[in-house]
Amino acid sequence: MSSEHGRAAASASASAVDAACVGETMALLLPDPADLRGPAALGGATLRLDIGGAESNVAVYLARTGHRVAWHSAVGDDAFGRHVVGRLTAEGVHCVVRTDPERPTGLYAKESGPEGTRVRYYRRGSAASALNRRDAARIWADRPRLVHTTGITAAISDTGRGLVEELLTGAPPGTLRSFDVNHRPALHGASDAEVLLSAARRADVVFCGLDEARALWGATTVEEARALLSGPELVVIKQGPQGATAFRGDRRWYRPAPEVDVVEPVGAGDAFAAGVLRGLLSKAPIGNCLTEGARLAGTVLRVRGDIPPRAGTEPERPGAAPGRERCETTGVRSAHPDD
Repeated sequence: MSSEHGRAAASASASAVDAACVGETMALLLPDPADLRGPAALGGATLRLDIGGAESNVAVYLARTGHRVAWHSAVGDDAFGRHVVGRLTAEGVHCVVRTDPERPTGLYAKESGPEGTRVRYYRRGSAASALNRRDAARIWADRPRLVHTTGITAAISDTGRGLVEELLTGAPPGTLRSFDVNHRPALHGASDAEVLLSAARRADVVFCGLDEARALWGATTVEEARALLSGPELVVIKQGPQGATAFRGDRRWYRPAPEVDVVEPVGAGDAFAAGVLRGLLSKAPIGNCLTEGARLAGTVLRVRGDIPPRAGTEPERPGAAPGRERCETTGVRSAHPDD
């Protein structure tokens, strides 16, 4: 790995990226009309093909705001995999992927109804589940200023967990390591609570919903969650509709969640993380980073699908975001369906 990184450091600066986002992206089937009920409901519906993945969602938002972003993963040698790569490439994301002829691209589907959105996953044995520690060499070759991954990647397989550990412990000096807990009750077992806590403590920037901290570690307040997440330079606790709070050292900042008519919450947490990371890459004050995260999350809450149309995501300068920098913290809606 070190020789790979040494060769990369000697290459032209144009090969470097601002952010490397690492994890599985799946093909996504969305019913139209959205509200499907009854055993024969699909008979009269059209299924629209899209994509979804926590890490690639972050990559898209960062790319839309002018950053050079690489997405690292694996896909199957199939139409779904080609669709995923084509969609992200069209968004300006540099795709660094392995094509696996033996494993399929993961797939998931959304079902919307009066109780909310139900998400069903078909990802067991997917190409991305074979991601492993050796993939880190390709990531460091891009010389990213920031590497971002999540607890989902740590849970899709033992080798995926190994890659997350490598990203958080083997990053070259100066690389900002970002980790979003992204707890999924149907994906993470009881034994994963310690795994996710250990990973979060190794990051420089960690995102965690208060609901996640409560379910995983019994933390009931932002202060308890922050105390558990010792180690990171910046801890961001999302508090659902109450907002989010960030901690750095003995300081804290707060921003309220956006006031919007929620169409669907899925993907809002990724948008929030991207807004905060965008601010950090731009060296904006922490309070303004949170404001940008809330703004981006609000664009996702208004639409179906993980990624809103471009018109809803035109960038604002994070350094000029409204609101004073205060010793408080804010957050945005935590949007994690039961997988």
